[in-house]
Amino acid sequence: MHQMKRWTKAGAVCVVVATASFAIPSFAQPWPQRVVRMIVPIVPGASPDVAARIFSERLATRWGQPVIIENRPGADGLIGTAEFAATQDDHVLLFSFAAPVTVYPEVKQKLSYDATLDVLPISTAADTFGALCVPASLPINSLSDFVAFARSRPGQLNWTSGGGAFPILFAGFVKSAGLEMIQIPYRDQNLAIQDMASGRIQIIATTMTAVLPLARAGKVRVLALTNRKRSPLWPDIPTAAESGYPQLSFDGLIGVFGPRNLTESRRAQISADIRSIADDREIAERLAAAGQISRGSTPAEFTADIEKQRQEIATIVREIGMQKQ
Repeated sequence: MHQMKRWTKAGAVCVVVATASFAIPSFAQPWPQRVVRMIVPIVPGASPDVAARIFSERLATRWGQPVIIENRPGADGLIGTAEFAATQDDHVLLFSFAAPVTVYPEVKQKLSYDATLDVLPISTAADTFGALCVPASLPINSLSDFVAFARSRPGQLNWTSGGGAFPILFAGFVKSAGLEMIQIPYRDQNLAIQDMASGRIQIIATTMTAVLPLARAGKVRVLALTNRKRSPLWPDIPTAAESGYPQLSFDGLIGVFGPRNLTESRRAQISADIRSIADDREIAERLAAAGQISRGSTPAEFTADIEKQRQEIATIVREIGMQKQ
């Protein structure tokens, strides 16, 4: 009996040790352990896609695992974001502009994801520049020129925009400036830009990346940038605020988001890696050539930026009397 008790105690010790030996690796496992999928909810060549491909190269090197870009365009980013939110896999990240978590909760009656729980901000990666462009054929050289031009032609001019915040931002500008203009929506932004360059559309608000080739070719004229600071690439182009229209001020956030079940430690790790890459001079130069500024942030900083932008959108939505659809 005595011997059985000794064996029982020894067995108990063995069980504890065995349990501990299995538990330790689960907390110490490195990440990632397999391919990382990075969903980009917009077409190839758009600003988030360009930045995602630049960052994915370096992330794959740092992580020792492939980082695969998966474009899931449609519904102005809603389809890809919904697919990401439904996956809830810590090896699937979202690389996106901020509209799915800042704009759409303010203008959509119902989303298939929870913008505050299912899409966790990890880090900004870049700021993209918004541009207000007119056809080069118009005798307009500034935003003030355009306002005067539009006021003298009420109801005669057409405007359009890229997706995300741009339709709301420009609608707010039209109302606050007392303009009467016709909004022409497009499913294909490339067609919208071509129509603007040919004069069928008199002004467009969209990303600088989208209009960059035509701007460099002299076919369109950039009147102002929507960002709060001038672009280092185009120091002569004023901001909308400098032009006298601060209601058009809006920074284009592009960043990386994680799923609901992502641990805080993992979130911090990924953020640190992105910030390190964003600080690299070569990365900054590649992004600058595409009309973007490299910028990393902590999860807390990115979350604060998103909340600030959401509040700005909510304010404009109220001012223009826009109803949720």
